[in-house]
Amino acid sequence: MNRAEREAAVRQIMERVPSPVPPDVHTDAVRRGERLLRRRRLGRRALWLLACAAAVAFTVWAARVHPWVEPPSQTTPPITGW
Repeated sequence: MNRAEREAAVRQIMERVPSPVPPDVHTDAVRRGERLLRRRRLGRRALWLLACAAAVAFTVWAARVHPWVEPPSQTTPPITGW
């Protein structure tokens, strides 16, 4: 199929009368779209809540454990009896 034949086929398809669309398609599409937006919003809120909870948990853990402080060395025995 060369270019002229493809263009003719496309023109023929585009000149057809579009098929009628049922009247309830719009309401179904709006309902599905609203449901999709609600799900996305709920998912986004859940992820933000999870991220905030993880940040709070990390902050509490870091404040109690002090991971940036080097632990005392335990390779040398304590000096007693001097």
